[in-house]
Amino acid sequence: MSIKLEDIPENTVTADDFVGKKVIDREGIQYGKVKHIHINQNTLSVSGVTIHEGFNKDYFLSNNYIDKFTDETLLLSRPPVRVGLLVVDIDGHKFGKIKKLHKNMTTNELESIEISLGLLKSKVISKSEIWGIGEKVILKMTGIEYKKLD
Repeated sequence: MSIKLEDIPENTVTADDFVGKKVIDREGIQYGKVKHIHINQNTLSVSGVTIHEGFNKDYFLSNNYIDKFTDETLLLSRPPVRVGLLVVDIDGHKFGKIKKLHKNMTTNELESIEISLGLLKSKVISKSEIWGIGEKVILKMTGIEYKKLD
């Protein structure tokens, strides 16, 4: 037996409608698909989404990354920094990959990244040292400046 729902406002959709949509940024880079929508229990607003990028590669994006949903995609307002991204200097020379993200516990904002420099070494770089984010993370420094950090 089917019941017709009345008085549903226009532009109202269910969270299920977003699951499986492609996630892309303004440059057309695809980051995976929407796996879950997270709702704030107090305000009933979207607090973020879980993105499924591949086998065991899920990550959370807070609502400040979300620009809008279309019929087929979730458009991001800015590209996300995530574990596994290649890190290069301002001249494009490779340093390593992001091993860990350090975030503020209360705001969930990125504070620094930890770059893997082989099996046992890593280096922590402040968010302020990041020049750009896309298919890789570009730092504001050259390789020589990077090697002097510790």
